[in-house]
Amino acid sequence: MTSIIGYTLKFWQNKIQKDTAAILTLLQQHLNSFLPDDNAWIYLATPKQLQDQIDKVLADYQHNPDAYPLLGVPFAVKDNIDVAGWPTTAACPAFEYIADEDATAVAKLKAAGAIVVGKTNMDQFATGLVGTRSPFGAVKNSFNADYISGGSSSGSASVVARGLVPFALGTDTAGSGRVPAGFNNIVGLKPTKGWLSRKGVVPACLLNDTLSVFALTVEDALKIAEIAGGFDENDAYSRINPATAPTTLPEHPCFAIPENPEFYNDSLAEAAWLNALDELRELGATLKPIDFSLFKQLADQLYQGAWVAERTAIVGNLLDYPEKMDPTVHQIIANGKNYSAVDAFKAEYLRAELARKIQQTLAKFDALVVPTAPTVRTIEEIKQEPIRYNTELGTYTNFTNLADLSALALPAPFRTDGLPAGITLLAPAWHDRALASFGLRWKQHLVLPLGATGKIVYGAKTELPDSKQNVRLAVVGAHLRGMPLNYQLTERKAVFVEAAQTAHCYRLYALAGTQPPKPGLVRDIEGATICVELWDIPLSRFGEFVAEIPPPLGIGSMELEDGRWVKGFICEPAALKSAIEITEFGGWRNWLISQGAAYV
Repeated sequence: MTSIIGYTLKFWQNKIQKDTAAILTLLQQHLNSFLPDDNAWIYLATPKQLQDQIDKVLADYQHNPDAYPLLGVPFAVKDNIDVAGWPTTAACPAFEYIADEDATAVAKLKAAGAIVVGKTNMDQFATGLVGTRSPFGAVKNSFNADYISGGSSSGSASVVARGLVPFALGTDTAGSGRVPAGFNNIVGLKPTKGWLSRKGVVPACLLNDTLSVFALTVEDALKIAEIAGGFDENDAYSRINPATAPTTLPEHPCFAIPENPEFYNDSLAEAAWLNALDELRELGATLKPIDFSLFKQLADQLYQGAWVAERTAIVGNLLDYPEKMDPTVHQIIANGKNYSAVDAFKAEYLRAELARKIQQTLAKFDALVVPTAPTVRTIEEIKQEPIRYNTELGTYTNFTNLADLSALALPAPFRTDGLPAGITLLAPAWHDRALASFGLRWKQHLVLPLGATGKIVYGAKTELPDSKQNVRLAVVGAHLRGMPLNYQLTERKAVFVEAAQTAHCYRLYALAGTQPPKPGLVRDIEGATICVELWDIPLSRFGEFVAEIPPPLGIGSMELEDGRWVKGFICEPAALKSAIEITEFGGWRNWLISQGAAYV
């Protein structure tokens, strides 16, 4: 059989659609190619479990193919996430139970046609960033077996990096969806808390957990999150996207970076970071160092304060049987018994204060960029210092969920010893798609191999699908870049998309008595193309923007030269009686130049 290792969603979709009747054979052959001693897996699907999933999908596929964008695509699930009828262990055999139903995210992916092929290894009870705290064995780095894979979602990252599946679900409390991505040269999307339902997930810290997505590409990670995500009334911590955040980053973003980053004497990690900064600048980003002490102070709270008691609450009576738990995990979680309810409230007050200050700091930037991890350790080193070295790995991750940030871990230029060295973009909640928009540009700029597969996709100019969380608006006059009213867009986090032309059926007029001067655009049977700019404005900010538009202007639908329809400025016909037609100039900016305007 031709190898099907290391391919993205698009490949799997194309291959399966060529012969939907052969999905079972294809997937079973694929699973048979897995190494029997691969401890990245805790459980693999039986032939019957594969057949049952495939039969359920195919029963309706022929009648409604558009409902199954992931038809037959295999994926993996971290073993603290429920799959109906399968065991869930959280890497603790004494904790094992058979799940009654799928976790909500798993159910949504199955409903889109995806097929769960296995459950993956992890740091026990999702307590660790190393991938070694498991009775099923330490998951090895996919580039050098002497090194750790990162955790706690170690198995999920490993099977994606090696191309066994195109995507996998993990979880992330302290960085478990990002550190393994960084160590294995893959994408790790840590969604905004509450976007992906946590129903059916064994929590580590219920207030600070989120499911995460590992994939070989940015576009695949975002697509999976959009399918798996959404409000779930059965999850008490699920949230509705308020549609107030931008859905793309500016062409030339301004990023914050740590002022004096810590690498724990790892000169190779530091050199890789400096290399990544050079690439960011080459891509057009402005980088501004900031004091990182607030972030570090908040990061320290997760394990060095009362927050660890959340893990104690989850494990419960199993703590009374230390012989049934990983010794390091037991030591960490048992420490939660040392805190009182008063300590917990004080910890929350401090978290809220630090998180507010972090949000205020990040409001000045498009995102924060950090090394995904400050260093990487060998499996043997972790054995010698299991807690200290694990703590180091959380330097740039532990604060994220406490501060309610979105995050995207990306492959970056490798270290000179051949190990991956990733970067992570962080921004306030619901900026997930905006981060992905830059991540896509980053991927296309660097052209790195996909995970550890050695495959490189050249010339693949991909785009993210249109977002439902913004309105695409065409502006024609005083809201253009550099014009007096452009601030009304930028203050609402609108982002410039592209310059465009209307269809050949518009007339442009300079309106009389308007301050600042404004044009009026009118659709007519005869006319010309007029220059416009397209901006994406967050959906929930659109109403505010429209409310500020004075008569005789309004917002309607505008046809572009390429046939697209977008929202755009329109003008009441009565205002044209005293206006000057300027259609021949082809746009407002050209008219202002002809008039010697001070701004153009």
